[in-house]
Amino acid sequence: MTIAGKIESTIAIPGGVSVTFDGNIMKVSGPRGELSRNFAHPGIDIAVGEEEVSVSCEYPRIKDKAMVGTYVAHVRNMIRGVTEGYTYTLKIVFSHFPMKVAVKGDRVEINNYMGGRAPRYANIAKGCTVKVNGNDVTVEGNDIEAVGQTSANLERATSRLGFDKRTFQDGIYIVHKSHKVKE
Repeated sequence: MTIAGKIESTIAIPGGVSVTFDGNIMKVSGPRGELSRNFAHPGIDIAVGEEEVSVSCEYPRIKDKAMVGTYVAHVRNMIRGVTEGYTYTLKIVFSHFPMKVAVKGDRVEINNYMGGRAPRYANIAKGCTVKVNGNDVTVEGNDIEAVGQTSANLERATSRLGFDKRTFQDGIYIVHKSHKVKE
């Protein structure tokens, strides 16, 4: 909502979720845990009330308007993360050489990728859990960025340059994200 040189957006705080803002650090806690994030930008004001979070900017430039929208998206993602969480589903695809995927500590070990002898590894971001069930891999967590990064690490660990992706489709691929609507 724009009022005479000021842009402001509000986010409703659902029941069971508490939001605190101290200095530049916002902490959102809910039934699934707690998330914190640094919101440091000189021209943007954040106010936390009983039922809503308000992000505003006086006399915004184009980049300031974009930053207000970015902060609103981050706060919404944090609130959804502590209430519902995020789940990415990945599929293990192979044609000739069966891959063996296993979680070992804070990383995922991928053996026999394209018949290779050396195992490949993908790091698991802090706060995420990875489960392997047959040819399906599930990545779960409260922080959307950590879940997305872990999934990207899995995809990247099985990428090969110099091969036609239409012919050599072996790898691990994201097939569903819980916050995206299935069509």
